[in-house]
Amino acid sequence: SSGINSEYAEFQTFQHYFKQINLSMSLFPSLKAIKGICILDNDGKRVVSKYYDTDDETFASVKDQQQFEAKVFKATEKANSEIVAINSYTAVYRSNVDLFFYVIGDSRENELILLSVLNALYDSISMILRKNVEKRALFENMDSVLLICDELVDRGILMECDATNIVNRVHVKTEDIPLSEQTVSQVSYDILKSFNWLSQS
Repeated sequence: SSGINSEYAEFQTFQHYFKQINLSMSLFPSLKAIKGICILDNDGKRVVSKYYDTDDETFASVKDQQQFEAKVFKATEKANSEIVAINSYTAVYRSNVDLFFYVIGDSRENELILLSVLNALYDSISMILRKNVEKRALFENMDSVLLICDELVDRGILMECDATNIVNRVHVKTEDIPLSEQTVSQVSYDILKSFNWLSQS
């Protein structure tokens, strides 16, 4: 019986050890650090958005996403801080002229990681737009902006934080795209403008 008791004690120790491991792992940030990236105009309307956790009910549908964006915009429109907490999420942001740039992560996520993604996003777009970071210029270069997002984050995983590297890769990819495809964003912009969906300069 002493042998059985010894084995049972070892099993309990083993079980306790793995419970502690699971608890510790739950405290670490997920590899998929980024919940979403979005750019809104100064009215809170969506310009660009990419969400990487559609299993999360907050981002499950376009309607859910836009409701979340409305909350984020309301919380940041006149805020002085570059970091805000929205429900169980952390949003970091910066604004320029008529655009608001957001990176969203879990509330437990390291804010420095989120800020590094935000800075890489903004700096890459600024380089592509030659520092003319405003809505009209962004629409005219939408294909490059979307490529920047893809180079920056893949399925919620941070891939690159160096703006120069991101822009170089985007330039290589846009050079490989046929001219007929490169002009799609420009055509889309002209259509939007004709319907007065963009503010006139």
